[in-house]
Amino acid sequence: MKATVKIQNLKCSGCGATITNNLSTIETVKNIEILLEEDAVRFDYENELALGQVKKTLKKLGYPEQGEDNTLGAKAKSYVSCAIGKMS
Repeated sequence: MKATVKIQNLKCSGCGATITNNLSTIETVKNIEILLEEDAVRFDYENELALGQVKKTLKKLGYPEQGEDNTLGAKAKSYVSCAIGKMS
């Protein structure tokens, strides 16, 4: 199955690198694409559990799904995630 998840706080390719690196660790998620212009992540997944893991991972990194609370903590996490992605 293919999904596109619209997220908040996506700023640059550094963010994208961190997201891709973290989602790549989920075995049932493949073909991860970062859509900067759309503030979204597109990927293939095998089951609903994998989709839930993706959303949980994105939120943990500071990129909550659009429509969810975008707290100051989430914004701060996204800046750290972005910096890590730029360094890797």
